[in-house]
Amino acid sequence: MDILYAPWRAPYTKSTANSSDQCVFCTQPKDNNDDQSLLLSRHNYHYIIMNKYPYNAGHLLIVPFEHIDTLNALSQKACHELIELTQSSITILNKVLKNHGTNVGINLGKASGAGIPDHMHTHIVPRWTGDTNFMPIIADTKQISIDMVNMFTELKPYFAELKTEGF
Repeated sequence: MDILYAPWRAPYTKSTANSSDQCVFCTQPKDNNDDQSLLLSRHNYHYIIMNKYPYNAGHLLIVPFEHIDTLNALSQKACHELIELTQSSITILNKVLKNHGTNVGINLGKASGAGIPDHMHTHIVPRWTGDTNFMPIIADTKQISIDMVNMFTELKPYFAELKTEGF
């Protein structure tokens, strides 16, 4: 069986460790440089950030502030907020990016494909009809058709207005 790799993600996954002291998802919100980190919004239990190594243009992550590795470790209030932020993120992406569909996923554990298995996070990936191509397979290149900084600038005002239901 042939195995296809995504080597452009290696710096991201190698930058994590098993400790919350060195976890990229724990340190990014503490840096307090949201624009540089592409952090779109902060909420009671989670923050929303653009994935710097995206599967597709507009790939967002909803990350709990708490360093946990399973969905079951979230409190009921945090679970409610996660679902609310997922719904709102999809709505904002549809409005701004005009995507044709959305993938939502949570990879729990290394065997599930989690690049950072020690800190759970939810992927929100906008999709367009025909957005896959041969470039990653034959040219070892992932094509992202929209500049991330421009996209961040365009999305940020919508996420700045995003409020949760007081969880």
